[in-house]
Amino acid sequence: MSIQANGGALLRALGIHKPIIQAPMAGVSTPALAAAVSNAGALGSLGLGAMNAQTARKTIRETRELTGKPFNVNLFCHRPATPDAAVERAWLDWLEPAFRQYGATPPQKLAEIYTSFVADDAMQAMLLEERPAVVSFHFGLPPDAVIGALKRAGVVLLACATNLDEAQAAVEAGVDALVAQGAEAGGHRGTFDATARDDRLGTFALTRLLVENFEVPVIAAGGVMDGAGIAAALALGAQAAQLGTAFVACPETAIDDGYRRALLGDAARSTAFTAAISGRVARSLANRFTALGERADAPRPPAYPIAYDAGKALNAAAKARGEFGYGAQWAGQAAALARALPAAELVAQLEREARASIAALQSAW
Repeated sequence: MSIQANGGALLRALGIHKPIIQAPMAGVSTPALAAAVSNAGALGSLGLGAMNAQTARKTIRETRELTGKPFNVNLFCHRPATPDAAVERAWLDWLEPAFRQYGATPPQKLAEIYTSFVADDAMQAMLLEERPAVVSFHFGLPPDAVIGALKRAGVVLLACATNLDEAQAAVEAGVDALVAQGAEAGGHRGTFDATARDDRLGTFALTRLLVENFEVPVIAAGGVMDGAGIAAALALGAQAAQLGTAFVACPETAIDDGYRRALLGDAARSTAFTAAISGRVARSLANRFTALGERADAPRPPAYPIAYDAGKALNAAAKARGEFGYGAQWAGQAAALARALPAAELVAQLEREARASIAALQSAW
């Protein structure tokens, strides 16, 4: 098996020659990161989920100034939030002591700080005008009409799935490949229904289930940090691996110094699921905010992304006093394997490691 053996069709569709996809991390990925990865022969990605159409267009164009290669843009397809004044008030009151610790007060009220792609006509129109090579969806799927329009525009479509039912819905909607997001992954769980039971399938189990049940290519995501992980994903039948946390420490990302120190230090040994930061379950480095959310007296957080409005405000107040432990320090379970390499060097290193792992597997047989 070569590093490209399983994924020739997918790699051709994506316009890349290495089965490596840099995950589209909102607030972390940048034009410089996506371009560096794409220029290195893999697929760079932009996380547009927290942007409006104008900012997203600017980000796409900035990336195009840095690379002529294909790159992926990712949108959030969550159900638009339903405000609940009582829940939001209780949450702000509960957070008030934490704000006071850093000489600040909570916001008077919370807002839905960004719009879901399913309801964002301006973002949908912008994508059809800009026509990025690849578009991916997280938290669900946009309306059928949007998927149809993007496909007619020649865009390759990817969708995150955390179980068989979500994968079935994505395939029936017409996506070109599935991103199998295992529970090891950092950041937000891609579940379509945040209120439904989540079996939290691991990357290996989920990848095999999707490979065996669907004809579209599968991309393994979650806990993959090095070339050995990529080789394992390919051995399971995935046609590529998507890595997020592995790229977070690259100098091209937008993370702050506290996040970087935590990821490259002892804090990376422990991660935790929390809904306290944003209102939706996500895997983070264990920090002050995840500990706050684990308290027995914690009330139910507001809906996503309304809760994020409070989370960002608390993080800003703490950072102003030199405390970085309230940030959204998203990271997967193998975060301790992170390396602070420039993105192009990391892609090259990942390829070398994957080839060595594949050769070792072949020699073992």
